[in-house]
Amino acid sequence: MSDSLKQQFRAYAQGSSALHVAFIGIVNGLFEALNTMGFADATDLARRLDLDTAYVARWCDAAYAFEYLDEQDGRFCLTERGQAMRPSVPQSLMPIAVHTMLGAHMAERAAAFMRTGVRPGEQVVAERETIIPWFGAMLEGNFAPLFENTICPAVPAFAEVNSHRGFAVDLGCGNGWYLRALARRYPNLHGLGLDGFAENIAQARRLAQAEGFADRLVFVEGDILADYELPERADLIAMNRALHHVWDRRAVLFPKLRSQLKAGGFVVIWEPNWPSERALLRDPSRKGMAFQNLTEHIQGNHLLKADEIVAAFRQAGMPAEVYLFANGNEAVIVGRNV
Repeated sequence: MSDSLKQQFRAYAQGSSALHVAFIGIVNGLFEALNTMGFADATDLARRLDLDTAYVARWCDAAYAFEYLDEQDGRFCLTERGQAMRPSVPQSLMPIAVHTMLGAHMAERAAAFMRTGVRPGEQVVAERETIIPWFGAMLEGNFAPLFENTICPAVPAFAEVNSHRGFAVDLGCGNGWYLRALARRYPNLHGLGLDGFAENIAQARRLAQAEGFADRLVFVEGDILADYELPERADLIAMNRALHHVWDRRAVLFPKLRSQLKAGGFVVIWEPNWPSERALLRDPSRKGMAFQNLTEHIQGNHLLKADEIVAAFRQAGMPAEVYLFANGNEAVIVGRNV
């Protein structure tokens, strides 16, 4: 085994450790507290956040080692790298740290379940109490800029629905970021978000209130495939990176979606676009998708090809159009109730 290969993998390991240290600081508010305090020793920082002093002291050493903190006379302050991990800053690097920790958790679960073939479902994501509160913020940080800046201008359905003050529904809404993004861009829209996790709905309501959208956006715990009925037929129903979670129920789902739409209404599906050839997974932009597909298997899912989704629309009597983004790795498929 070559020395260069060893060094490469040692660098991978060190990068993971750096992001793990960042995750600890994010979840416990350490970066934000130090930003407010300016300089603080471990004792004062622990006291401010009501944390254990010994843990905070050791975190400060680790954060210093990975250059998130600088130190002067036993007191610490944030470096530029530490500032970038604050969840409140624009273009925060927080989603990368959260995603890395989630990946470590899912990898451990996959290693165990591979021995038995068990696929326990979506609850695996919620097993780690420090991760699930940050799951929505992670998705928002990773995907909201692409949605607002690139996808919305390219997909005419959004502007059309806005032009007649339409009603938009987001199924599997998470923390509500997709509807909040629509509300920012399209002032005439009003919307409803549905999600099966109470924690997500609580976050979505808080964030909508904070951004001034409480009068336009409503968030409810529910499942359109179970017993929940929309208060009115929708102009647009969105599923943002959620279809693969219910793909096994597509024979029921797509007719149900069509039945909940007004005439001329849209279903907008956004999914990772699984490549047509395995060799394409070697592309650096698709390596993460390959790992995601492994972790989706734990949850009983698999990633989809855009053509599969188009076929499901057509079977339900809805013509569909495909829009590709991010080097073809992200697919938005729009079906219409004609």
